[in-house]
Amino acid sequence: MKKSLFTIGDEVIIKASGKSATIFKYEYVKNMKRYSYVVNEYPNTFFFEEELEMNE
Repeated sequence: MKKSLFTIGDEVIIKASGKSATIFKYEYVKNMKRYSYVVNEYPNTFFFEEELEMNE
């Protein structure tokens, strides 16, 4: 299992909308072999690493 790209509290940009968000929680999805992330701003939606980028 690879290391998570983002951690709780990281400020990220949602690529599809360009909006800023903060990582609330994350978990490794074993059968998909990647991490999913939930952000404070959209708690009912999850995102994968390729849908997010670091907010610099």
